[in-house]
Amino acid sequence: MKKIILFFCILASPTILAGNFERFISYLNLLPLNERQAKVDSFMNANPILPYLEDDTAVFFIYQGHAQSLVIAGDFTGWTPSMPMTGVDGTNFFYSPAHFEADARIEYKFVIDGNWILDPKNPHSFTGGTGINSEVRMPAYIVSPEISWYSVIPHGIIRDTSFYSKILNNTRPVKIYLPPDYSGQKQYPVIVFHDGIEYVTLANIVNILDYLIAHHEIEPVIGVFVPPVDRENEYSGSKKDAYTTFIVKELMPVIDRKFTTSRDPRKRATFGISAGGNIALFLGMKHPEAFGKIAAQSSDVQADISETFKYSAKMNLDFYLDLGKYDLPVLIPLVNNFIRILQNKNYVYQFKVWHEGHSWGNWESHMRLAIRQFFPPG
Repeated sequence: MKKIILFFCILASPTILAGNFERFISYLNLLPLNERQAKVDSFMNANPILPYLEDDTAVFFIYQGHAQSLVIAGDFTGWTPSMPMTGVDGTNFFYSPAHFEADARIEYKFVIDGNWILDPKNPHSFTGGTGINSEVRMPAYIVSPEISWYSVIPHGIIRDTSFYSKILNNTRPVKIYLPPDYSGQKQYPVIVFHDGIEYVTLANIVNILDYLIAHHEIEPVIGVFVPPVDRENEYSGSKKDAYTTFIVKELMPVIDRKFTTSRDPRKRATFGISAGGNIALFLGMKHPEAFGKIAAQSSDVQADISETFKYSAKMNLDFYLDLGKYDLPVLIPLVNNFIRILQNKNYVYQFKVWHEGHSWGNWESHMRLAIRQFFPPG
């Protein structure tokens, strides 16, 4: 009897609980209903930052408050609100266990009585294309240093302009990144970014380029950030041929006239994410004489692209592709199939799978790998 009492006393201490959340829940459920809330309050006071991480891979999502319905949506559910949280009788305490890789980074939200909210106890969040989500950083996850801004390194400049396309009969803003040492005295490599404005506002691409150049991880490059006007059709629909012609025949000749750029396709890259990855692949496929390097992250890969690469002669192209383990399920087999095609054709490529989801937080942390692959320092 003394051993049992001692065991319960240890569990009741919130400072001892770290390391055995499930035993705490078991203990809580053994208490009389009228004593449980006090233990929950003690636990929450002792653990002000959540979710509760344990043993490098275990995560316990926790919510305290009143709710009739409480579920979780996130990268790991395909953003379907389908992961239920369990309530402890006699309390306003809800929890849900999960396991992720030790280096995973996961985004999620609570869905309380139909309302999507951030985790109020989680200080980590990420702002992406769909708004702000709470973020789990597992113990071995490392924040990439290049995404931060540093006052002590040289900085490139951004020039804003707009561009009218006769081919597409529309006008769009275009941003140009010039590296810190830009002088017009040498020919610079060029990277064209589709979904370009989001690369600047959501992916910290200016910080990334500044950092990689300052640390001599890449040669200085010019960045061209091109947003879509009709994204679905331009990137994967009826206007993708016209869009690629706009890039090659209208936009790039102007960039080449205004700035000292290399015309060598081995010094020109095109980057895209998701459907933007599809148009990056399509652009390289249609115009390997204009772009020799292609980066496609969490990419859609339409059948015409896979079929062309599978059955056509090998082109002079290099690739970087990656996926999240918790990416959009529809994309994973498309990318894996395309990688097999590249492998069978002996293309130069790099392919990575990260323990993350379909988000700018994933893409910004790894695009340095593509830039370093394509434009190593001279």
